[in-house]
Amino acid sequence: MQKTERLLVIEKILAGSDISSQQALLRKLRAKGFRCTQATLSRDLRQLGAGRVSDGAGGYRYSLPENPATGQAEKNRIQVLPAVIDIVDAKGLLVIRTLPGNANNTAFFIDNASRFEIAGTIAGDDTILIIPRDGISNRQVHNCLEVIMPGLHEHVKRK
Repeated sequence: MQKTERLLVIEKILAGSDISSQQALLRKLRAKGFRCTQATLSRDLRQLGAGRVSDGAGGYRYSLPENPATGQAEKNRIQVLPAVIDIVDAKGLLVIRTLPGNANNTAFFIDNASRFEIAGTIAGDDTILIIPRDGISNRQVHNCLEVIMPGLHEHVKRK
């Protein structure tokens, strides 16, 4: 489970900071309470699809790949969030309830985010079953959904 949490923290660090080396990333991880070797970090970066890109000032920084599902995050969030009504934990699975006719496009959005925490989804007309990978907790899936659709849990609370 620490691996999944570490991967989420790495994503947040890379999204919010210009990290130019694995050593700098290791220091940030240690500051957040995560200990790992450079080899482990290298495998994590490869799993996330992170790579070094030009920083525009003659140097390089680590960057996560653009995903078609999240490349236009604000536009997609506007389209998907209003359709979500509720999220329910159910014995290691999650059920998302949507407005009628919106489960398929919401599940498509989740599936195409290609998150390592989620094995897949099954969608009906207004219900989505989210199936986590082995060893992934519901809390980790909730964190993952918040990364895919920022503001999701706040939106659901307001309903």
